[in-house]
Amino acid sequence: MSEAVIKKLEDYSDVVLRRTKDYLPFLSRLCLVATFMEDGVRMWSQWKEQSNYINHHWGCGSVLSNMFVIYNLFGQLIPSILVLARKYVKISVGLLFGVVFIQTVGYGILFDVRFLLRNVALLGGLVLLLAESMGETKSMFAGVPTLGENRPQNYMQLAGRVLICLMFLTLLGEMSFNNVFTELVRAVELIVGLPLMICVCIGYKTKLASCCLVFWLFFLNIYLNPFWMYSSSRAMHDFVKYDFFQTLSVIGGLLYVVTNGPGGVSFDEHKKNW
Repeated sequence: MSEAVIKKLEDYSDVVLRRTKDYLPFLSRLCLVATFMEDGVRMWSQWKEQSNYINHHWGCGSVLSNMFVIYNLFGQLIPSILVLARKYVKISVGLLFGVVFIQTVGYGILFDVRFLLRNVALLGGLVLLLAESMGETKSMFAGVPTLGENRPQNYMQLAGRVLICLMFLTLLGEMSFNNVFTELVRAVELIVGLPLMICVCIGYKTKLASCCLVFWLFFLNIYLNPFWMYSSSRAMHDFVKYDFFQTLSVIGGLLYVVTNGPGGVSFDEHKKNW
């Protein structure tokens, strides 16, 4: 792709960003915590099933298994709401970190590599939220963090980008070839999405790559993960719904990059000093 085309696309993306700058940060945070909110609601709607599973898996008794459900219910919904309101963000992110750890142990995810990687990748969104919070407290202008080569925030943004890319990769490993057209779409997702994700990961043409991925993944998510088309009594409903909200987390991470930039540890930032 020629430099002229890339420049035109960057100019167009800048226009879109200027028109959406007032609500893009909120949308980014909403997508990042959406999977936690959905899981919190699921704890309420499937309270008995979740409690029975933990009790059966660990033999811990109904009291502890119900406490597990209560912690995951309130420990996800309340921090998520606080993050959206931009109140006590660091404490809220810490609580969500705790939920990820407890679920990893409680559900035995430590022994399931694919789900373990997804849980680890989920931390990428939380790291980005924490980096945003640090930027707001250290900058005179909210949402416009001051970048510096050795700021911990920059390395947190790098870690967040890498983990978001990891989550994207885990979402690609679902090809079953039961539906040829669907798997063709997934192959195109890999061919188109992977190079763009690499750009996001290393911080090269980051905002343009992130904008393209946001639109690409949004439409793919609706097509590939339509959980509303399955009966809630079917196991497939929960699996597809899980993938849907995990993809929303990836989109949220990309929206964060669009809004706040890649951070100091990136090719885009280093190019300014060349």
